[in-house]
Amino acid sequence: MIVIAGAGSGKTRVLTYRIAYLMHQGVDPFNILALTFTNKAAREMKKRIADIVGNSEAKNLWMGTFHSIFAKILRFEADKLGYPSNFTIYDTQDSQRLINAIIKEMGLDKDVYKYKQVQSRISSYKNSLITVRSYFNNPELVEADAMAKRPRMGDIYKEYVDRCFKAGAMDFDDLLLRTNELLNRFPDVLAKYQERFRYILVDEYQDTNHSQYLIVRALSDKFQNICVVGDDAQSIYAFRGANINNILNFQKDYDDVQMYRLEQNYRSTKNIVQAANSIIDKNKTKLEKVVWTANEEGPKIKVNRSITDGEEGRFVASSIFDTRMQEHLPNGDFAVLYRTNAQSRAIEDALRKRDIPYRIYGGLSFYQRKEIKDVLAYLRIIINPKDEEALKRVINYPARGIGQTTVDKLIVAANHYGRSIFEVMQNIDKIDLKINSGTKNKLQDFVTMIQSFQIMNQGGDAFAVSEHVAKKTGLLQEFKKDGTPEGIARMENVEELLNGIKDFVEEQKQLADTTGALTEFLEDVALATDMDKDSGDDDRVALMTIHLAKGLEFPYVYIVGMEEDLFPSAMSMNTRSELEEERRLFYVALTRAEKQAYLTYTQSRYRWGKLIDAEPSRFIEEIDDQYLEYLTPVEEYRYKPLIDSDIFGEVDKSKLRLKKPTSSAPPSYKKPSEDQLRKLRKLKPLSSPSNGSSNSNLFDSELSVGNVVEHIRFGKGKVLKIDGVGNDKKAEIQFENGGIKKLLLRFAKLNVIG
Repeated sequence: MIVIAGAGSGKTRVLTYRIAYLMHQGVDPFNILALTFTNKAAREMKKRIADIVGNSEAKNLWMGTFHSIFAKILRFEADKLGYPSNFTIYDTQDSQRLINAIIKEMGLDKDVYKYKQVQSRISSYKNSLITVRSYFNNPELVEADAMAKRPRMGDIYKEYVDRCFKAGAMDFDDLLLRTNELLNRFPDVLAKYQERFRYILVDEYQDTNHSQYLIVRALSDKFQNICVVGDDAQSIYAFRGANINNILNFQKDYDDVQMYRLEQNYRSTKNIVQAANSIIDKNKTKLEKVVWTANEEGPKIKVNRSITDGEEGRFVASSIFDTRMQEHLPNGDFAVLYRTNAQSRAIEDALRKRDIPYRIYGGLSFYQRKEIKDVLAYLRIIINPKDEEALKRVINYPARGIGQTTVDKLIVAANHYGRSIFEVMQNIDKIDLKINSGTKNKLQDFVTMIQSFQIMNQGGDAFAVSEHVAKKTGLLQEFKKDGTPEGIARMENVEELLNGIKDFVEEQKQLADTTGALTEFLEDVALATDMDKDSGDDDRVALMTIHLAKGLEFPYVYIVGMEEDLFPSAMSMNTRSELEEERRLFYVALTRAEKQAYLTYTQSRYRWGKLIDAEPSRFIEEIDDQYLEYLTPVEEYRYKPLIDSDIFGEVDKSKLRLKKPTSSAPPSYKKPSEDQLRKLRKLKPLSSPSNGSSNSNLFDSELSVGNVVEHIRFGKGKVLKIDGVGNDKKAEIQFENGGIKKLLLRFAKLNVIG
């Protein structure tokens, strides 16, 4: 069965009720597997199911993210693949650190072999099921890397895989790759889980990659009781391997497929739904459906043009402030969505100046902070002492006299003997490492400390062990000793981590098949996603990229940076499929709004440190005009030649215009004057100076105390004081958003608006 669920049509409810119905019909929950893309979605569904069928039965469901479910299976079967059942899960940062170390050890040029790019390429190999063996057996891949001047790519890949295996670690991509290996190499294991998971349900099927698709195909092959839910119009993760063809070709993959369409949108107004339909209709690759709503008509989508990104930020902040005050709304009703993280700065600045609290999703997560990673590294070593990345991180933190030279000797010895660094340290007396006795004693003390933690872990829960580790290692003491605001903040973060572990342990005690052990906590942390981290009850405006907004909804949504080469992205316009994915991304952004959507764009924006002219996004033009309300006059687009037209003599200037001009005057190809810019902005000019007059004269005659003016950067303000004469004339101005500024009038470019 495939359920094509339009935006806001209640697909989570469909999955919830289908699972509850199966259980009501007598299907054993142990035989049901439900796969989601976030832990948050899994928790929400499990809670809803528990409300319907009872908590005790709901606990028996296998429900979670692809990665968490497959990690669970791999824990049971790890020995078949040569891994310990307590294998570590490396996050992206761990993987990048290891790859960076390998590049350094191989003596490769770090500017050619950039570790983040290498990690991304290895990730794409794994998600495409290209193992080290198949890489070297594929001349095209080897040649492509050689052409890209990275001929050692395969060697790095091999060394990375070997080092992870030796460290008893899997990265995120291994959780899928190794599950595929398990199901393909061991038919008895496949038969066992096919028998176990007789009913399989998959959420967000359009976001599955090739590796996930193959696992689902293998597990469902015997009984073919599979139900997938998704929306091809919301397939926006091609950049991380998602394959839209998985949902488009579902009917070809299985026999006797039934298709259901959920076309009623319960979330948004008619204006938003119909505008979104008019956008997605431009895509050629899609499954046919017509999304509709019985909700009210609602206001039109508001479109605003700003001069700069700073002004765009001020517009968004003012609009949120005014709407919130007029309608008596909480901050949490508002979201600002952008194409790239870098766009958040101008929005943040403007919100701060209006004292509007906000939260950025997808920034540096709590678990990525240095002090938290340090504590977690100690905890990881307790579970898996072979974990090389964790060991290197904390072997000399807090400082215990074990220098980098000693660590390098340990790494060389570990590679020579094919053992882990920890095993080398355990046998330090039996190996000739040319390390002095004092350093040997320090290494042995470290080993003894870790072993004492391991003994404690055998009988204690995650909180008791973690608290002991934070104190015994000297980490807490290190932060207390610091005394700076940063040191105190780090200590508070560690205390917050311990609070979180305590909560986790208490929660696990209420669940079936869990004990609150350290292993369970570390797995929960390793598999968490940004959107899973609850923001608590904080009433804040949400700021996030559109990719992170998927699955969320807000009454008021601002989509900023609606400009060509930004959205759609310049990087995603090489092929029709790339452009269609950008259009689906815009569709996702627009359908997050329940009551009101705003689209904003600027005439100029700083990109890579340069101020560039910006052009409105084609996506604005693709929306039917009947759904739009322009807050600023629509700008007629005119072609701006790169050469002076005079060199060709007399030409018919009208042919240079792509659209009907607003006046009969020929277009100017030189930089517009301040007066022309003011007219474009529809603002009252200061005056019309005669030829040869200077700015200072203009200001002499027009600007006076009490005037309300507008500045391109600081916004609106009131003139408090005027000093000086001629070119040195200054004005003291109280700006609404930027405090009091003293400006030199000949450079200030002010417009009098009252």
